[in-house]
Amino acid sequence: MELTLPAPCLIVLIGPSGAGKTTWAKEQFQENEIVSSDALRAMVGIDEDDQQAGTVAFELLESIVAERVRRGLTTVVDTTGLNQDNRRSWITKAHDARMPAHAIVFDTSREACELRNASRSRPIPKSVLSRQFTLFKNARGEVQSDGFDGVHLEQPVGLVTPRVAQAKEASSVGEIPRLGHGFGLLISRFQSNDTDLGETLAQIAQRAEAAGFLDIWLMDHFRQIRSVGRPWEDIPEVYTALSHMAAVTSRIRIGALVTGITHRHPVVLGKMVATLDVLSAGRAICGLGIGWDDDEHRAYGITFPATPDRYGLLEETLEMLPLLWGPGAPSFEGELISAKELICYPRPVQDRIPIMIGGSGERKTLRLVARYADRCNLFGDPETIRKKVRVLHRHCLDVGREPDEVEVTHLVSALAANSRTTLRRRIEELRDRNTSHEDFARLNNAGTVEDLETLIGAYADAGATHSIVTLPDVHLEGSIEAFGQVIENLGHP
Repeated sequence: MELTLPAPCLIVLIGPSGAGKTTWAKEQFQENEIVSSDALRAMVGIDEDDQQAGTVAFELLESIVAERVRRGLTTVVDTTGLNQDNRRSWITKAHDARMPAHAIVFDTSREACELRNASRSRPIPKSVLSRQFTLFKNARGEVQSDGFDGVHLEQPVGLVTPRVAQAKEASSVGEIPRLGHGFGLLISRFQSNDTDLGETLAQIAQRAEAAGFLDIWLMDHFRQIRSVGRPWEDIPEVYTALSHMAAVTSRIRIGALVTGITHRHPVVLGKMVATLDVLSAGRAICGLGIGWDDDEHRAYGITFPATPDRYGLLEETLEMLPLLWGPGAPSFEGELISAKELICYPRPVQDRIPIMIGGSGERKTLRLVARYADRCNLFGDPETIRKKVRVLHRHCLDVGREPDEVEVTHLVSALAANSRTTLRRRIEELRDRNTSHEDFARLNNAGTVEDLETLIGAYADAGATHSIVTLPDVHLEGSIEAFGQVIENLGHP
């Protein structure tokens, strides 16, 4: 059984000499995560057994622990952990840094500790070991009142992101969906050194389709957005790229997540989406949003209206598009859009191209979803999604629509691996030198397949029926396929 703890966290090992603390720590954690009094004695003294170096070694240990928790780095304190004042000091440091603190108690038999001690080249005196066992007995009674966030017996440990940890705690009282959840893939970043972008997009789309993703998405921006990368990084024009991906796939649905309503004239946009639907044999989804990147608009000389005007333009577009995609040549007259003849041939393959609205605004965006859309795309942790879904359902009832007529999707980053060892290796491969292992894992919801099943289960319990994921390792071999195991367990049969 694996004990999962949120990362970053402080882990204090408690047990007498010979209990197996150091061996356990090396098996569970990276060398740089372990702060060992023995190792520090060796660094400032003759060797690990140099007791005269103990005072300086513990001063260093205190400084190192303080600095690591201040920086939000997982820290394993490898001492006997038998001094309550020391334990409470470490807990205070961790909590001051908003980091949880956990104790791992090594309840190893006295006989085993004595045998291990006797086998050492320099065993500690029997009287010292005996004294440690007396202190350990006291520590066993004290540790529950020290202030730790959890006290656990020695067992395998897996570090998970805080969001996964919360989902695991919640899953103990809720059901994880085993089948029926939908999954989409958003490609948001492209390798600037890729000499064949078309082939890369084709391969990703084909791998996603084979892995069981129901839809694939690209962002609608003219330059890379600041939350993803630098402005001069590669980002293809969305509808041109989607058409290319449609040509190399046969089942997966395709769309922009989402099209900024100010980026194109609404009639031009409608014609492009209709053409994409024809070329993909009826697989297009029309993603729409009011847009947000005013810097991008200014850079290209594109008008960026005030927020109320963008909402007005979005609503009129939502009213106009079904007319454009329908038969004949109807007219449309709005305050911001007008057309004498909405002609669109060839007409879309789908009787109604599904419309997705991106955004979580409770008063305006979700009201528009309830009135016009087939899907919404929400942002945030599971509890935020739960709140937004409740608001959406109220809007649906207000306009006389059944809430389950709107598919609730959410956007989430994910990095999947089959084992903790593989996951750690992939994180180290991907993170830059200024991003800690813990921060990269947290930002990308890195976890094992089981971790991510639990996380998706929390979103499903909150009311989401479809997860659109971004994979930071999407270009690497095995990345999509690893997440495909999550889809196999939770997705549509």
